[in-house]
Amino acid sequence: MVLMTQDHTRDFFSNAHFSPTHLDKTSLALFLTRWITHFCAPVFVVLAGTSTYLWQQRHGDQSSVTGFLLQRGALLIVLVGSVEAWAWNFRYDFTDIHVGVLWAIGWSMIFLAGLIRLPVKAVTLTGILMMVLHNLSDGITPADFGKLGFLWSILHTGDPVTLADGWVLNPYYPLIPWLGVIAVGYGFGQLISNHDFIKPQALIMLGLLLSLLFIGLRYSNWYGDPTIWRIYPDPLFTLMSFLNCHKYPPSLLYLLMTLGPALIGLGVLQGFPANRFAVLQLFGRTPLFFYLLHLYVIHLLAILVAAINDGPVSILLGGGIWLANLPADYGFSLPWVYGFWLIVLTVMYPLCIGFERLKMSKAHWRWLRLF
Repeated sequence: MVLMTQDHTRDFFSNAHFSPTHLDKTSLALFLTRWITHFCAPVFVVLAGTSTYLWQQRHGDQSSVTGFLLQRGALLIVLVGSVEAWAWNFRYDFTDIHVGVLWAIGWSMIFLAGLIRLPVKAVTLTGILMMVLHNLSDGITPADFGKLGFLWSILHTGDPVTLADGWVLNPYYPLIPWLGVIAVGYGFGQLISNHDFIKPQALIMLGLLLSLLFIGLRYSNWYGDPTIWRIYPDPLFTLMSFLNCHKYPPSLLYLLMTLGPALIGLGVLQGFPANRFAVLQLFGRTPLFFYLLHLYVIHLLAILVAAINDGPVSILLGGGIWLANLPADYGFSLPWVYGFWLIVLTVMYPLCIGFERLKMSKAHWRWLRLF
């Protein structure tokens, strides 16, 4: 949640009005600022599957788990085109719908709601095959499916889909690999239920295995990512090229690159007392509330700062640094971006405390469970 906030803060405050992973324009600091946030979405989705398995084992009621997944998934899909959309663009008119991580998680939960009726091994194998094999279809385009091409855009390529005259859906989080990630996460839940495997050494070894698989496949330029890495005169840019894997949709190498180190981190953190991470745990216990509200906090802060500095307030109402009509000299250097990031986290902390207390005091409000 904290890393995600850093990336979204950059989206509204950075003076670099281009993709931080564009190697012809970026710097090492800017690249790493973006690259570190690649861990967010894969970990969100895999842990959604893991928590589903653990919750099911604790309660032993598959029908209630299925119902919760369907309700939560449907809620996320509705929120992404409404509450979230307004956060990114205060002038949102619902004709150009951008769907991202909430869209992917929502559909993944709906998919998992049906899949968990299968044996856990079958669910896990299905997820692995989707993650590993989806890059085989990189050369297939929506046009190859004719009138049904919109489905392929949603499932794999992420190309814009025309819904009606003037109405466009931008599914930049294509679903197939994310459906695989949540299914693998469900299987991971069974794995860590084994007390021998939850030991730090086992988690670290699995993380190392995935990381080494990433290094081997990436070095070969053989399979797993639509973009090959190249050698640059500057070794640092060669390293950045090696790490610059495809996120939309997430390639096999992108997923190995992020999930491997995440498992290593989980194993390492096992040895630390949980109370050292109280702030992070608070944010983790209020994930959907945090996600939706932090976007409004960032956007409003950007407008406030622009107003104080006689900046482009009217333009910023419509979004962040991706806007074509934003002045070229608008924005702040990375140290300032990191400072605004800390301000946002400071504002979010008491808000999350208040929301958690509300959930505890209103436990009979069943709809609050969805947040």
